Amino acid sequence: MSADKHLQSWQERFEMAEAMQPLLGKLYRNQGVEVVVYGKPLLNASTIEIIKAHRLVRRHVGEKLRLRESFPFVQALSRLAVKQCKVDIGKLAVKYWAEHTDTNEIESYMARELAAAIDHADDIAPRDVVLYGFGRIGRLLARLLIERTGRSNKLRLRAIVLRGGKKGDLEKRASLLRRDSVHGPFNGSVEVDEENNAIIANGTYIQVIYANSPDEVDYTKYGINDALVVDNTGIWKDEAGLGLHLKSPGASKVLLTAPAKGAIKNIVYGVNEGDITPEDIIVSAASCTTNAITPVLKAVNDKYGIENGHVETIHSYTNDQNLIDNYHSADRRGRSAPLNMVITETGAAKAVAKALPVLAGKLTGNAIRVPTPNVSMAIISMNLNAETNKDELNEYLKDTALQSPLQNQIDYTDSTEIVSSDLVGSRYAGVVDSQATIAEGKRAILYVWYDNEFGYSCQVVGVMQTMLGLTTLSLPA
Repeated sequence: MSADKHLQSWQERFEMAEAMQPLLGKLYRNQGVEVVVYGKPLLNASTIEIIKAHRLVRRHVGEKLRLRESFPFVQALSRLAVKQCKVDIGKLAVKYWAEHTDTNEIESYMARELAAAIDHADDIAPRDVVLYGFGRIGRLLARLLIERTGRSNKLRLRAIVLRGGKKGDLEKRASLLRRDSVHGPFNGSVEVDEENNAIIANGTYIQVIYANSPDEVDYTKYGINDALVVDNTGIWKDEAGLGLHLKSPGASKVLLTAPAKGAIKNIVYGVNEGDITPEDIIVSAASCTTNAITPVLKAVNDKYGIENGHVETIHSYTNDQNLIDNYHSADRRGRSAPLNMVITETGAAKAVAKALPVLAGKLTGNAIRVPTPNVSMAIISMNLNAETNKDELNEYLKDTALQSPLQNQIDYTDSTEIVSSDLVGSRYAGVVDSQATIAEGKRAILYVWYDNEFGYSCQVVGVMQTMLGLTTLSLPA
C-alpha cells in the first residue's frame, strides 16, 4: 500500500469514528444503551479510542474489525427501541459478517439478537448516591459517575460529605476534581456554586455537605432519599462505625471502599457479587489488591486447583505514608514514601478467602510500598494441584480475559515493553503480564499489574450497581 493509501485509509477510519460518536452518545443518554466492542467501552470515547477498540478485536478473532463493518450496526441500533442494556457491537458484527456478505439483513439480525431489550420496560427508578469523603477514590468515583450522566442514568451522584468547611474549601475541592496529577484533567466542565455550596460537573449538581460524623447529616434536607452512602474515608470499618451512616435521614445503605472487619461481606465484583442480597445494608468492596488478585486466583483455581501460595504486592505509595521522614504509628511507614521502598503488611491475601472461601488458609501475603504514585503489581506464587507450563497457563489466562465471565475483571498483555505508567487509567481489576509468567510442573508464578486507584474504582461502581439492583442486561449473551 502506498503512503497516500495509508493516509486515505486512516482518514476514512477517523471520519467514520467521528460519525459514530453522536450516535453512541444519544443511545446512552436517551435510551440507557451502552455500546462496547468486545468489552471495550465506547461511552465518551474519543475518535482515536474508538479506532483502537476496533483494532483490538484481532486479539479475539485473529483480525481487526473495520469501522465500516461495525458502523451499520450502530446505525441499526439507533433505530431500534432498545433500552437499558449493554450491547457488544463487536461480537454482533463479527458473527454477522461470518455468515453474510452484505448489509441487507443487519436490522432484522439485530432485532433478533437484541429482542430481550427491545421495548424493555424502563421502570427502575434512579437511585441517589452520596460520597462520604473526597480523596483519591472519592474523586475517581465522582468522575466515573459523572461520565454516565444522562436522562437514563440510574446511578446519580447527589452529594459529597467533607470535614472542615474553611474559607476557600469549596473552590479547592472543585480544583482537585478538575485536575489530577496522575489521571489528568477532568473530561468536561466543573463549576462552583458558592451561594448554595455545590459543585456542578457536566450538568451534575453535587451538594457539598460539611460534617464531622456520619450520623449528623440530614440528607432529606437536600432532597436526597433512600441513598447509598459510599464511605471512602477508611476511618470506620466495622458494623458499629459504618452503621452511624444509617442514623442519618435519607441514607439507606452503606458501601465501604476498604476491607471490612467482622461479619460484613467483602465483595469482589465479578467473583462474589451474587452474595449481595436486598437485605444487605452494609457491604465492603474489599481492597484494590484483593480485587486485583481474586479474579486471577479464581481462574487458576477453577482449572488447576491451588494447594497454597504467597502474594507479594509491589504497591505504589499512598496518602497514609509520609512525604518526608516523620512520626507514624505504623512500622516503617513514617519514612519518606518518595525516597524509599517500604516493607509493610497487607491483609489482601487473607481477605481473598472472604470473596473466595475455597482458598481460605491457603495464601500468605506481604507488601512493599515503592516510590511511584499509582499502579501496583501483585506477584502470585502458587503450588498447584495439576501440572502446567508457561505457554499453556498463558493461553488459558488469555482466553479467560477474552471470553469468560471474568473478562471485565482480567486483562492480558503479551507486550515485552509494558511498564507501570502504561497502565494508568486501566479499568480492569488486574492485568496479567504474560511475558513474566513462570510455570513448570505444579509450580507457577504470575505477575499481575493493577491501577490501584482507577481500576479499583471501576470495581466499586460495579458493587454499587449490584447493591441497588441496577445491573443491566448484556447482549449478546
